[in-house]
Amino acid sequence: MTPPCDTPRHHALTMTPPHQSLLDLPTPCALLDEAQMLRNIARMQSRMNALGVAFRPHVKTSKCVTVAKAQRDAGALGITVSTLLEAEQFYAAGFDDILYAVCISPNKIDHALNLRKRGCKLQILVDSVEAVQALVARADAWGTSLPVLIEIDVDGHRSGVQPGSGALIDIGNALRAGGLEMRGVMTHAGSSYDCADTPALLRVAEQERALCVQAAKRLRAAGLPCPVVSVGSTPTALSASGLDGVTEVRAGVYVFFDLVMAGVGVCSPQEIALSVLGTVIGHQPDKGRVIVDAGWMALSRDRGTREQSADQGYGVLCDAHGNVLDGWWVSGANQEHGICTWRGVGAAPDVAQRFPLGTRLRILPNHACATAAQHGHYAVLRDGAVAAQWARFNGW
Repeated sequence: MTPPCDTPRHHALTMTPPHQSLLDLPTPCALLDEAQMLRNIARMQSRMNALGVAFRPHVKTSKCVTVAKAQRDAGALGITVSTLLEAEQFYAAGFDDILYAVCISPNKIDHALNLRKRGCKLQILVDSVEAVQALVARADAWGTSLPVLIEIDVDGHRSGVQPGSGALIDIGNALRAGGLEMRGVMTHAGSSYDCADTPALLRVAEQERALCVQAAKRLRAAGLPCPVVSVGSTPTALSASGLDGVTEVRAGVYVFFDLVMAGVGVCSPQEIALSVLGTVIGHQPDKGRVIVDAGWMALSRDRGTREQSADQGYGVLCDAHGNVLDGWWVSGANQEHGICTWRGVGAAPDVAQRFPLGTRLRILPNHACATAAQHGHYAVLRDGAVAAQWARFNGW
């Protein structure tokens, strides 16, 4: 059998699985419900089509060419990446319209220019005049250029320039003076992950749209081109009531969904396509605990639900068929041990009787991107059986 994709040079897309039954799979492992994933893809693409914007999915969630092809087949135009390794892998697999949506640092400019010179339609991101100056110097040395977007800060979540700041126009002028192609503006409303109801989601989605469009208008008023207005996060993409002035939307975690998105209110636990399969390896009857072989090395240490109304620990427990087991959660995790605890109504059941040694259980993740990153491939489920293994990759 071809091994999982663990190196930057490995481009296998699918592998014939050695096992067909969940009972035969080695654990822990990442399970991907293909039918649910395709429903998630169709839901987002249909919404973008209805809103009249192009959709550029963020492939950092899956880091899997097979998944990205399903997104493209559904109607996506281009992809978004968070690392240049992703750009390399997806370009090698036939994706050439790529937005690298992390502000470029000087040590990565040559890598980006090399991709561009090889034919990749790579676009990059800046949020300072200093970054533009570094780009100009290296582009001159390479004899090529890169289309550039300016990152806009719409909510103080992380990087970017304020839409009303003088720095925005300074960056645009520096791009023009340096002979670089000014492609437009881009933003990400990361604060949408903190929302807990529909009105809050609507407010953040509109704030994201309005402030990014404002930045585009200011650049155009200064005589600078701004053909692209790119916004997006999974919560805002699924909540925006209108996207006037926006040309494209980006979103990533929607393809799998996770418990954070369920807590935000844009999906249900039943719509989460990714889970981790584990095996019961022990019990602590006096504490009402079940121990599984999926610790934080399999689940990740992401605790994104901790600040939500329902803290889901390190994940929610399901049976082997993916049915949520009400009252059970992964309350703690060591490197290779997951501690599953009863928090339902009434006394805890007899854990050894309820979950005999060797029982297979599935765990829904807090953050699909972080959990997927712990694994080298997905065991793909069709009609409850393992039908394929899809390679994924990690690294930068």
